[in-house]
Amino acid sequence: MADFVYPPVIFVIKSLWKYLDLKFDFQGVENIPQKDGAILAINHVSYLDFAITGTAALPAGRYVRFMAKKEVFNNKLAGPLMRGMHHINVDRQNGAASFVAALRALKAGEIIGIFPEGTVSTSFEIKGLKSGAVRLAMGAGVPVIPTIIWGSQRVWTKGVKRNLRRKHIPVSVIFGEPITYKKGDDLEVAEAHLRQTLLGMLHQVQENYPDSHVGQRWAPTRLGGTAPAPLN
Repeated sequence: MADFVYPPVIFVIKSLWKYLDLKFDFQGVENIPQKDGAILAINHVSYLDFAITGTAALPAGRYVRFMAKKEVFNNKLAGPLMRGMHHINVDRQNGAASFVAALRALKAGEIIGIFPEGTVSTSFEIKGLKSGAVRLAMGAGVPVIPTIIWGSQRVWTKGVKRNLRRKHIPVSVIFGEPITYKKGDDLEVAEAHLRQTLLGMLHQVQENYPDSHVGQRWAPTRLGGTAPAPLN
Protein backbone atom coordinates (compact mmCIF):
# COMPACT_ATOMS: atom_id res chain seq x y z
CA MET A 1 0.00 0.00 0.00
CA ALA A 2 1.13 3.56 -0.67
CA ASP A 3 2.53 5.47 2.30
CA PHE A 4 2.40 9.21 1.78
CA VAL A 5 1.64 10.16 5.41
CA TYR A 6 3.98 7.89 7.36
CA PRO A 7 7.34 9.42 6.16
CA PRO A 8 6.58 13.04 7.11
CA VAL A 9 5.14 11.90 10.46
CA ILE A 10 8.36 9.99 11.11
CA PHE A 11 10.34 13.14 10.37
CA VAL A 12 8.31 15.10 12.93
CA ILE A 13 8.56 12.31 15.52
CA LYS A 14 12.32 12.01 15.10
CA SER A 15 12.61 15.76 15.56
CA LEU A 16 10.69 15.42 18.83
CA TRP A 17 13.05 12.69 20.05
CA LYS A 18 16.01 14.89 19.16
CA TYR A 19 14.51 17.81 21.07
CA LEU A 20 13.80 15.65 24.14
CA ASP A 21 17.27 14.08 23.84
CA LEU A 22 15.96 10.65 24.77
CA LYS A 23 18.68 8.01 25.09
CA PHE A 24 17.34 5.11 23.05
CA ASP A 25 18.46 1.52 23.38
CA PHE A 26 16.86 -0.57 20.63
CA GLN A 27 17.66 -4.29 20.55
CA GLY A 28 16.43 -7.34 18.66
CA VAL A 29 15.35 -5.52 15.49
CA GLU A 30 16.69 -8.51 13.54
CA ASN A 31 13.71 -10.47 14.92
CA ILE A 32 11.32 -8.39 12.82
CA PRO A 33 10.75 -10.05 9.43
CA GLN A 34 11.77 -7.91 6.47
CA LYS A 35 8.91 -9.01 4.24
CA ASP A 36 6.29 -11.22 5.87
CA GLY A 37 3.57 -10.37 8.37
CA ALA A 38 4.05 -10.49 12.13
CA ILE A 39 2.51 -9.19 15.34
CA LEU A 40 4.38 -7.03 17.82
CA ALA A 41 2.84 -7.78 21.24
CA ILE A 42 3.94 -4.79 23.31
CA ASN A 43 3.64 -3.92 26.99
CA HIS A 44 2.05 -0.52 27.61
CA VAL A 45 3.50 2.02 30.05
CA SER A 46 3.01 5.39 28.35
CA TYR A 47 1.18 7.41 25.73
CA LEU A 48 4.35 7.51 23.62
CA ASP A 49 4.69 3.74 23.21
CA PHE A 50 3.15 3.79 19.70
CA ALA A 51 5.61 6.33 18.37
CA ILE A 52 8.68 4.95 20.14
CA THR A 53 8.06 1.33 19.16
CA GLY A 54 7.38 2.40 15.59
CA THR A 55 10.68 4.29 15.58
CA ALA A 56 12.52 1.26 16.96
CA ALA A 57 11.21 -0.90 14.10
CA LEU A 58 12.40 1.43 11.34
CA PRO A 59 15.89 -0.15 10.98
CA ALA A 60 14.09 -3.32 9.84
CA GLY A 61 12.65 -1.29 6.98
CA ARG A 62 9.10 -1.80 8.21
CA TYR A 63 6.21 0.48 9.12
CA VAL A 64 4.14 -0.79 12.04
CA ARG A 65 0.34 -0.60 11.69
CA PHE A 66 -0.99 -0.18 15.21
CA MET A 67 -4.38 -1.22 16.49
CA ALA A 68 -5.78 1.77 18.38
CA LYS A 69 -9.10 2.63 20.00
CA LYS A 70 -11.65 4.47 17.88
CA GLU A 71 -11.50 7.58 20.10
CA VAL A 72 -8.06 8.30 18.63
CA PHE A 73 -9.46 8.03 15.10
CA ASN A 74 -12.33 10.35 16.06
CA ASN A 75 -9.89 13.10 17.03
CA LYS A 76 -9.88 15.90 14.42
CA LEU A 77 -6.07 16.07 14.35
CA ALA A 78 -4.99 12.50 15.07
CA GLY A 79 -7.74 10.77 13.08
CA PRO A 80 -6.59 11.75 9.57
CA LEU A 81 -3.00 10.91 10.47
CA MET A 82 -3.96 7.50 11.86
CA ARG A 83 -5.94 6.66 8.74
CA GLY A 84 -3.18 7.99 6.50
CA MET A 85 -0.66 5.70 8.19
CA HIS A 86 -3.05 2.76 7.77
CA HIS A 87 -3.41 2.04 11.46
CA ILE A 88 -6.41 -0.06 12.48
CA ASN A 89 -9.46 1.39 14.19
CA VAL A 90 -10.63 -0.69 17.18
CA ASP A 91 -14.21 -0.36 18.39
CA ARG A 92 -14.23 -2.08 21.78
CA GLN A 93 -18.01 -2.50 21.59
CA ASN A 94 -17.76 -4.35 18.28
CA GLY A 95 -14.30 -5.72 17.62
CA ALA A 96 -15.16 -8.04 14.74
CA ALA A 97 -14.44 -5.48 12.00
CA SER A 98 -11.06 -4.51 13.44
CA PHE A 99 -10.14 -8.19 13.88
CA VAL A 100 -10.91 -8.86 10.21
CA ALA A 101 -8.98 -5.74 9.11
CA ALA A 102 -5.94 -6.83 11.13
CA LEU A 103 -6.19 -10.37 9.78
CA ARG A 104 -6.20 -9.10 6.21
CA ALA A 105 -3.24 -6.81 6.87
CA LEU A 106 -1.23 -9.64 8.41
CA LYS A 107 -1.95 -11.94 5.48
CA ALA A 108 -0.84 -9.13 3.17
CA GLY A 109 2.52 -9.09 4.94
CA GLU A 110 2.08 -6.12 7.28
CA ILE A 111 3.56 -5.71 10.77
CA ILE A 112 0.74 -5.14 13.27
CA GLY A 113 1.42 -3.55 16.67
CA ILE A 114 -0.85 -4.62 19.53
CA PHE A 115 -0.90 -3.68 23.21
CA PRO A 116 -2.49 -6.87 24.58
CA GLU A 117 -3.03 -5.36 28.04
CA GLY A 118 -5.61 -3.11 26.38
CA THR A 119 -4.59 0.09 28.17
CA VAL A 120 -1.68 1.78 29.90
CA SER A 121 -0.57 -0.05 33.04
CA THR A 122 -0.47 2.50 35.87
CA SER A 123 1.52 0.07 38.03
CA PHE A 124 4.04 -0.38 35.20
CA GLU A 125 3.72 -4.13 35.68
CA ILE A 126 2.23 -6.36 32.97
CA LYS A 127 -1.49 -6.81 33.50
CA GLY A 128 -3.66 -9.66 32.28
CA LEU A 129 -3.61 -9.93 28.50
CA LYS A 130 -6.51 -9.78 26.07
CA SER A 131 -6.67 -12.68 23.63
CA GLY A 132 -6.54 -10.67 20.39
CA ALA A 133 -2.82 -10.96 19.67
CA VAL A 134 -2.74 -14.73 20.06
CA ARG A 135 -5.99 -15.26 18.14
CA LEU A 136 -4.75 -13.11 15.27
CA ALA A 137 -1.45 -14.98 15.15
CA MET A 138 -3.28 -18.30 15.00
CA GLY A 139 -5.72 -17.06 12.37
CA ALA A 140 -3.16 -15.42 10.09
CA GLY A 141 -0.40 -17.99 10.57
CA VAL A 142 2.16 -15.34 11.55
CA PRO A 143 4.60 -15.15 14.48
CA VAL A 144 4.21 -13.03 17.58
CA ILE A 145 7.23 -10.92 18.48
CA PRO A 146 7.12 -10.15 22.22
CA THR A 147 8.18 -6.53 22.65
CA ILE A 148 9.13 -4.61 25.78
CA ILE A 149 9.36 -0.85 26.17
CA TRP A 150 10.70 0.76 29.32
CA GLY A 151 11.48 4.35 30.32
CA SER A 152 8.83 6.05 28.18
CA GLN A 153 6.61 6.34 31.27
CA ARG A 154 9.06 8.93 32.60
CA VAL A 155 8.01 11.29 29.79
CA TRP A 156 4.23 10.94 29.56
CA THR A 157 1.95 8.40 31.18
CA LYS A 158 -1.49 8.05 32.69
CA GLY A 159 -2.15 9.98 35.89
CA VAL A 160 1.18 11.84 35.84
CA LYS A 161 1.91 15.28 34.44
CA ARG A 162 3.87 14.93 31.21
CA ASN A 163 7.54 15.90 31.24
CA LEU A 164 8.59 17.27 27.86
CA ARG A 165 11.82 18.85 29.06
CA ARG A 166 15.24 17.76 27.83
CA LYS A 167 16.33 15.35 30.54
CA HIS A 168 18.32 12.68 28.66
CA ILE A 169 15.93 9.93 29.76
CA PRO A 170 16.97 6.36 28.83
CA VAL A 171 14.28 4.49 26.88
CA SER A 172 14.64 0.81 25.95
CA VAL A 173 12.78 -1.20 23.32
CA ILE A 174 13.54 -4.90 23.03
CA PHE A 175 12.11 -7.14 20.29
CA GLY A 176 12.16 -10.76 21.45
CA GLU A 177 12.48 -13.91 19.41
CA PRO A 178 9.39 -14.76 17.32
CA ILE A 179 6.87 -17.16 18.85
CA THR A 180 4.59 -19.35 16.74
CA TYR A 181 1.09 -20.21 17.98
CA LYS A 182 -0.74 -22.65 15.72
CA LYS A 183 -4.41 -23.17 15.04
CA GLY A 184 -5.70 -25.71 17.52
CA ASP A 185 -3.33 -24.66 20.30
CA ASP A 186 -5.00 -24.05 23.65
CA LEU A 187 -5.78 -20.33 23.72
CA GLU A 188 -5.44 -19.90 27.49
CA VAL A 189 -2.13 -21.76 27.54
CA ALA A 190 -0.84 -19.61 24.66
CA GLU A 191 -1.91 -16.38 26.40
CA ALA A 192 -0.23 -17.46 29.65
CA HIS A 193 2.93 -18.32 27.73
CA LEU A 194 2.99 -14.91 26.01
CA ARG A 195 2.49 -13.11 29.32
CA GLN A 196 5.26 -15.08 31.02
CA THR A 197 7.57 -14.31 28.10
CA LEU A 198 6.81 -10.59 28.37
CA LEU A 199 7.31 -10.68 32.13
CA GLY A 200 10.70 -12.32 31.81
CA MET A 201 11.79 -9.80 29.19
CA LEU A 202 10.50 -6.86 31.25
CA HIS A 203 12.42 -7.96 34.33
CA GLN A 204 15.59 -8.33 32.29
CA VAL A 205 15.20 -4.85 30.77
CA GLN A 206 14.55 -3.37 34.21
CA GLU A 207 17.63 -5.12 35.60
CA ASN A 208 19.79 -3.61 32.86
CA TYR A 209 18.22 -0.14 33.03
CA PRO A 210 20.92 2.46 33.81
CA ASP A 211 18.92 4.56 36.32
CA SER A 212 17.81 3.48 39.79
CA HIS A 213 14.13 2.66 40.30
CA VAL A 214 14.16 3.20 44.04
CA GLY A 215 11.80 5.91 45.25
CA GLN A 216 10.67 6.83 41.74
CA ARG A 217 7.03 7.48 40.81
CA TRP A 218 7.67 5.89 37.41
CA ALA A 219 8.84 2.60 38.91
CA PRO A 220 6.79 -0.32 40.29
CA THR A 221 6.67 -1.12 43.98
CA ARG A 222 8.43 -4.41 43.24
CA LEU A 223 11.57 -2.42 42.41
CA GLY A 224 11.22 0.06 45.28
CA GLY A 225 9.27 2.63 43.28
CA THR A 226 6.14 4.45 44.35
CA ALA A 227 3.79 3.68 41.46
CA PRO A 228 0.30 2.41 42.37
CA ALA A 229 0.14 -1.27 43.24
CA PRO A 230 -1.03 -3.65 40.48
CA LEU A 231 -4.79 -4.15 40.25
CA ASN A 232 -4.46 -7.74 39.07
